[in-house]
Amino acid sequence: MDKRWSMPKLSLVIIAIAFLWIKTFIAYHASFNISTDNFMQDLILFINPVSFLLLIFGVSLLFKKEKTRNIYVIVTSFILTGILFANMVFYRFFNDFITLPVLFQTNNFGDLGGSAMENIYVTDALYFVDVLILIVLAKYKPTFMVFNEPTKLKRRAYFLVAIATFFLNLGLAETERPQLLTRTFDREMLVKNIGTYNYHIYDVYLQSKQSAQRALADSNALTDVHNYVEANRAEPNSEFTGIAEGKNVIIVELESVQDFVINNEMNGEVITPFLNELTQDEDTIYFDQFYHQTEQGKTSDAEFILDNSLYGTPRGAVFFTHSGNEYQTMSHQLNDEGYFTAAMHANNKSFWNRDIMYENFTYDRFYDLQDYVVGEGDAVNWGMKDIPFFEQSVDHMTEMEQPFFSKMITLTNHHPFYLDEEDKMIEEYDSNSGTLNRYFQTVRYTDESVKLLFEDLKESGLYEDSIIIMYGDHYGISENHNTAMSQYLEREITPYESAELQQVPFFVHMPGYGEGETISKVTGQIDLKPTILNLLGIEDKESMQFGQDVFSEENDNMTIFRDGRVVSDEFVYAGEICWDKESGEEVDKENCRSIIDKAKDELAFNDEIIYGDLLRFYDNKNGKLLENEIIEE
Repeated sequence: MDKRWSMPKLSLVIIAIAFLWIKTFIAYHASFNISTDNFMQDLILFINPVSFLLLIFGVSLLFKKEKTRNIYVIVTSFILTGILFANMVFYRFFNDFITLPVLFQTNNFGDLGGSAMENIYVTDALYFVDVLILIVLAKYKPTFMVFNEPTKLKRRAYFLVAIATFFLNLGLAETERPQLLTRTFDREMLVKNIGTYNYHIYDVYLQSKQSAQRALADSNALTDVHNYVEANRAEPNSEFTGIAEGKNVIIVELESVQDFVINNEMNGEVITPFLNELTQDEDTIYFDQFYHQTEQGKTSDAEFILDNSLYGTPRGAVFFTHSGNEYQTMSHQLNDEGYFTAAMHANNKSFWNRDIMYENFTYDRFYDLQDYVVGEGDAVNWGMKDIPFFEQSVDHMTEMEQPFFSKMITLTNHHPFYLDEEDKMIEEYDSNSGTLNRYFQTVRYTDESVKLLFEDLKESGLYEDSIIIMYGDHYGISENHNTAMSQYLEREITPYESAELQQVPFFVHMPGYGEGETISKVTGQIDLKPTILNLLGIEDKESMQFGQDVFSEENDNMTIFRDGRVVSDEFVYAGEICWDKESGEEVDKENCRSIIDKAKDELAFNDEIIYGDLLRFYDNKNGKLLENEIIEE
């Protein structure tokens, strides 16, 4: 009898695993832009989806009925593809991966339509084609496939291979990146080494661990944090103490405005003419090395940092995940000093959970979308255009009891950066990124709106009795648009350049000051609260905070990013490389050792405060730790 070699028959499980393995690897390069530096990293990236896929699809082998097994495989394939697709869309917008806390921010989803649709491509449908193929294979059962229940021996062999693959992946990853699982702030590194699906499992573990942290915390946990804060406290600059005492405080958070547009042009057109003028204004102090320090919470993180001089969390938004914590907010301190405190944002009040968080922060009033009249042509993105928003906000401020603290958050310069034709004051840029091309137009509009805000404040009579503080809340152009940014800036976007692009404008405008200047000191959003309070002459020596008065001679001239990057007046630590701040050249990593260690300690202490809700154990008035018995009573 003629014996011929025949190809082993395939099971639906193996085919499903192969499809998901291939498309996950494709997504790593096509959608996540994950880069590798050597063969080992290439190998890890290639094999990291497999261990999870083997285990999750292996569950189907435990079912005796063929139909049940097939349904499980098809449904699981669809769900995992959905997870991959969701991460792709999220990454295109935020240059980040989804975390469990982000999924709980459902209040935001309804308002994200425009931004989400901008990042969904027609070709994305190809990622779901394999699910249809699996359905066809299960229905028609071609001869090259086997659908019989596997033997006990085959099941054991299968799971041994799955477990061995998992530990092989983890072992190689740990060899390539020691202490990998402690680097939870670097989600891209986790995905690169353990895979998208294993990353999500680990994220669930982290969420469970952090949820338990509050229940187990006591006042002893605050001792080391307190000692660190006291050791790093900087004495405010006495020359600026009380310089704006009794004045109204008007805060303007400039949505997505980065500093690279200031005093710059695009195709020969000035991008921000009014803000440029302010940098030379005799009543304005402008900081040209001020960095945002937000993470997944974006604008809400910027607000949280402003009010608390604490960092956000590495995962999700504090406004959602820890809205019930006790905080020592600037708004509460201003309330105690007789200020009327208000937040103004022409958006749904529940977006970013603001209605809950503002109440916790003890704002006297939140002016949300319902407090504004959105006329024909006034709507944009998730709310109201900046010009009518500022006009009506000034009207609201004229009715406030003085002195007041008013925080206004702009909206027009928000991804995906679309404008009505009548609002376009300059032409689009001409790169391969529609996002960057439109960005210049919306920034120009926001600049014009700020100019009109100043005019409205002068006409209303509020201008002379107020100080105006403006700063960018976070980046507008993510690293996904580095090619276009490289074209505009005419230089390669290295990790050093990317860190420097996190600079956002920061203006302190004090009518009648007369000594305006540009200060080139490395500082960040964490320093806003102590700076503002010192300008108002409000002593704040007991707050548990990490910021320092930007004018202080003791300011350490460094900025810590929430993702672990650090910038000092001498060095930039980014991409796991130490760079010379002035030249942008790589230098020995040991030059950055001190700032790396400080960043690690400070972020760890910050997370202890938030996850453990440690400020409930602290008496802010006396600067003392409370005993557990007092808390329990």
